[in-house]
Amino acid sequence: MKWQGRRKSGNLDDRRGMSKSKMAAGGGIVVTLIVLGLQFFGGDTGKQLAPIVEQIGNSQTVQQTEQRELTAQEKEMGSFMATVLASTEDVWGEIFSENNIGQYQDPTMVLFTDAVSTGCGNASSASGPFYCPADQKLYMDLAFFDELKNRFGAKGGDFAIAYVTAHEIGHHVQTLLGTSQKVTKLQRQNRSEANRLSVALELQADFYAGVWAHYNKEYLEEGDIEEALSAANAVGDDAIQKRTQGDVQPDSFTHGTSEQRMKWFMKGYNSGDIKQGDTFAEM
Repeated sequence: MKWQGRRKSGNLDDRRGMSKSKMAAGGGIVVTLIVLGLQFFGGDTGKQLAPIVEQIGNSQTVQQTEQRELTAQEKEMGSFMATVLASTEDVWGEIFSENNIGQYQDPTMVLFTDAVSTGCGNASSASGPFYCPADQKLYMDLAFFDELKNRFGAKGGDFAIAYVTAHEIGHHVQTLLGTSQKVTKLQRQNRSEANRLSVALELQADFYAGVWAHYNKEYLEEGDIEEALSAANAVGDDAIQKRTQGDVQPDSFTHGTSEQRMKWFMKGYNSGDIKQGDTFAEM
């Protein structure tokens, strides 16, 4: 992806290189991640539940203080993330204006290492990249992308990272449009439909990632789309379950199959039209 020399967002909160300590919060955590509808990008079921259980059982907050200077490579990655974030701001600002759906509100991206305190509670890097609707921030431990490549078999590359970022931005768009809130309400009313609705929500975020990529065609390089599709393929529910537990259980899917995730990303990329992203009607 061609990113050097482009605008960088001022909404990047880089907390890498900070030491971490825990202090008692008093009163515990009132609202869990599940209630808030926190959307995890990747990871198996155990990984998704682990930080939630940890939060319910421990009334602690993660405090961070500066510890060390970032390496040159880490600084370059920070610049890349700030550039991708700026691109999402520009694209979604334009899309909101063109479609008369209000004014796009820029989210903040938080880069962290190991653990972080969020508006949705404490979380660990085991959560994978996620979006918290309570504070409208994206949280990303960039070590996830090493795992995505080494454990889950994705190709890697800068556009794989950009795709994941755009997917999480998709959840921010869903929050601004009220989609996430409606889904959470429906899930509470009909728990038997909770997984199906979760899959539709995740696939729509993949679609929105594709729409963002459509608006960035002039900056794409050979192999970029293949990197995104490789990442989408690696984190399909069926692929993860087969790799981690040996069998596939469709009733437990929360993010969609590899095929579905790639399909909806490409639909967004080819169309560039948010009106074609009704994943709920096609489930």
